[in-house]
Amino acid sequence: MTTLIATLSTGKGTWGHVSKLIGQTDWDKIILITNEFGREKYSNDKEFDLVVIENNKPADELALDLKNALEGKLEGEVAVNFISGGGNEHMALMSVLMQMGVGFRLVVAGDDSFKEM
Repeated sequence: MTTLIATLSTGKGTWGHVSKLIGQTDWDKIILITNEFGREKYSNDKEFDLVVIENNKPADELALDLKNALEGKLEGEVAVNFISGGGNEHMALMSVLMQMGVGFRLVVAGDDSFKEM
């Protein structure tokens, strides 16, 4: 069972990368961390859960929000993609995963299949 967690907010062309990654395998669960704009505008044919954050918060406050949102939702393998978003979001997510004792691998979309970094 592999859960994909991807940040989905800022960066030119990054939404396309995340969409490509989502389509490159049959993830058991997909969790996208985004802001209000992403909640309103992003769509995908595959089912996904959204964690909506205020990405202008300091990293420690974002971490608390993410920890509350992800508690009890992560089982099995976790794959993480940081292509989209900013440093605060990335630091907060990494911190939460480590605090929760979740092992994870970093993944990116490849030409035909996703690649582990």
